[in-house]
Amino acid sequence: MSKQGWSIFRFAFILLLALLLKESGIAANVNTRSLTSRKSKSQSVNESQRARRRMSRLARKRAPRARLVRTTHRRRHRYYERFSTSSFAQDLSDGDATAGEDPVVRQAAVDALGNMNGTVVAIEPTSGRILAMVNQKLALSSGAQPCSTIKLSVALAALSEGVIDKNTEIALGRRSRMNLTRALAHSNNAYFEALGRQLGFDKVSYYAHQFGLGEMAGYNIEGEHLGTYPDAEIPTKLGGVGKMCSFGEGVSMTPLELGAMVSAIANGGTLYYLQHPTSAEEVANFQPRVKRHLDIAPLIPEISDGMAGAVLYGTARSVRMNFSEEEILGKTGTCSRAGTRYGWFASYANTEVGRIVTVVFLEGGRPTYGPKAAEIAGHLYRNLYDHNFFIVRPTMPTDNAGVEKVGVAQ
Repeated sequence: MSKQGWSIFRFAFILLLALLLKESGIAANVNTRSLTSRKSKSQSVNESQRARRRMSRLARKRAPRARLVRTTHRRRHRYYERFSTSSFAQDLSDGDATAGEDPVVRQAAVDALGNMNGTVVAIEPTSGRILAMVNQKLALSSGAQPCSTIKLSVALAALSEGVIDKNTEIALGRRSRMNLTRALAHSNNAYFEALGRQLGFDKVSYYAHQFGLGEMAGYNIEGEHLGTYPDAEIPTKLGGVGKMCSFGEGVSMTPLELGAMVSAIANGGTLYYLQHPTSAEEVANFQPRVKRHLDIAPLIPEISDGMAGAVLYGTARSVRMNFSEEEILGKTGTCSRAGTRYGWFASYANTEVGRIVTVVFLEGGRPTYGPKAAEIAGHLYRNLYDHNFFIVRPTMPTDNAGVEKVGVAQ
């Protein structure tokens, strides 16, 4: 091949090679774009499917929770009772007759009550003498629903009938049982509703009247009004005898009636007429007057543990905020009616000397309740203790010598 022919051949070979390389590059570019496009499209589709499946699972898991939250929210809706009576007042003791009262006890009660809307009655349980009565207008009124303080009467009725003793447990549910001591200490409503239904209205009513409910508690106390106890069981729609025995539904009890009953528990079973001397002469000539003797002496130890438990660890433990030097036994009560809340606490100091029964009754709104009444009683006991009341022997007789027994007032 000539030199010129070789040059032409080499040029043609290079041109052919260039064309082949160009075609190969185009194919590579097309394939690369095609593969990349398919891969991206495939990835996009796969991720979308996984996301949808995941969101679907999350939706199924969250749906029951959302319904539960809505249901729980409805169940947590609370009803707030409206109160129209104030828990506080000024000058409550204006107009009280104080000439025949014990000045130490009187001042201790006034200081303890403060500006709370209520009354404090202090009684010598061994004679029935009222040592102090702060806000006498309220103390001598027709009273109010006794709330859970009615449980003392029901407990004594059940013990008298032999239905229970302090260790008898009553089933309150599938897994809940309770005895009398704990029921009194914690003021368990279901327990006393069960007792009331077991006793029946006739027996509950009989013992309530024996303990002085529905009767005048005082003897010739000017301005005293009568509490009421219904002649028949309240309607079933209002709770029947069960509610009567747990909340005192349908009953109106005065502070003096409650004080007389607790005094009988404190002294071993003597129900005295309460007397309120109004002069030094009446104090000098004072003679206790017995209404009747109650056969409850063997039963008092059966309820004492529950009343002591209320102060130590139960509904009345606020007593110990102010006083813990002596043993206090008591019972609280809290309920409301017609825009007024009631707070009760009846108690006695279980001491060898200076034995005293106190009844604190409050009325008002939300700050008024049984534990607040117990706190006031603790303040009263503290004031008395600081003035050596539980050391100096009382001047009044402590036995029944010279006691005049009179018939029940009609």
